[in-house]
Amino acid sequence: MSEKTVVLSFSGGLDTSICVPLLKERYGFDRVVTVAVDVGQPQAEVTMATEKGKLIADTHYTIDATRKFVANHIFPAIKANGAYEGYPMGTALARPLIAEETVAIAKKEGATAIAHGCTGKGNDQLRFDFIFRMHGYEIIAPMREMNLTREWEIEYAQKHNIPVPVVKDKPWSIDENIWSRSIEGGKLEDPAYHPPDEIFHWTIAPQDAPDTPEDITIEFKEGVPVALNGEEMDGVSLIIRLNEIAGRHGIGRNDMVEDRILGLKARENYEHPAATVILTAHKDLERLVLTRQELAFKHGVDDKWSELAYMGLVHEPLYHALNAFIDTTQMRVNGSVDLRLYKGGVHIRGRSSPDAIYSDDLVSFDSTTLDQSHAVGYSVFFGLQARMMKK
Repeated sequence: MSEKTVVLSFSGGLDTSICVPLLKERYGFDRVVTVAVDVGQPQAEVTMATEKGKLIADTHYTIDATRKFVANHIFPAIKANGAYEGYPMGTALARPLIAEETVAIAKKEGATAIAHGCTGKGNDQLRFDFIFRMHGYEIIAPMREMNLTREWEIEYAQKHNIPVPVVKDKPWSIDENIWSRSIEGGKLEDPAYHPPDEIFHWTIAPQDAPDTPEDITIEFKEGVPVALNGEEMDGVSLIIRLNEIAGRHGIGRNDMVEDRILGLKARENYEHPAATVILTAHKDLERLVLTRQELAFKHGVDDKWSELAYMGLVHEPLYHALNAFIDTTQMRVNGSVDLRLYKGGVHIRGRSSPDAIYSDDLVSFDSTTLDQSHAVGYSVFFGLQARMMKK
């Protein structure tokens, strides 16, 4: 009889670590194959997941998908000004890619099921499940199926001699990729609790940022950043560099109460310095090159795109249709934006584009190219119906 194999989407954290013995003890699998997907998290974290996977699983894979993540998920998010309830998404963008890479290994290993360490209260379970179900796999989710608590998991890990980067007095749950870092759990679940500085790793507190502002320039081509301060860079390098620059100026923190897909409100803390700066610059450049009608319509498109991306519905037909529209508008989003970074703030200093819908001559008060008297007729009819209404 062939061995019963399950593939586990693996981060090396508490939840996925205890899934390895659970899948054998409680679910009867003979082999557990772990898959860690690198989407730009710290190298130490990737190394930890790799070493731990090799230690506790029967077979382990580590896949570097950072460039694919930037090209196929972050760049579309930039074009769509991707933000959910006011913050740049990061975790949501990475989950479909991680799921697809896990599916590829499941097919390679001949697995009968795919497992993940998501709880039954969060968003990730739905993002993963959507992809796994599309490929016809049985889904195993011990955290939600066994209704486990973080306290139980820590004790279970200790009993099985599984090292986890969590201690009881600091049970933060952290998810990090090249675009964003999220921190939740523990005392942070209380929306009134003031988060300690220790939870932040990418950004300095704005009040502790340098007293001297820093000016930068970002160049865009067809809606995506291609150069920083005149130096052409690939997307991965540019984001890493800008995370460092903006982070030291205290830019890109969010502490908010967020509406999850299931309807629960959750307190979340985020760091996303590069994302904050790039999206600010991109949105400003769009105002220079897109028409009033395009901007108005795209605003609604961006909101809907962000909602679908947040849910992980990247194979929803509407998602593809929205991307098609957005890509059309981005053909003219070319040019550069000058910004000043200072104590947590991103300030636009100027912008230029070869595709600008802007005329110095026509808008100038000192120009007579447009005869101002022509506006009289327009003014006569402007607001006519409102003026005719009886009060």
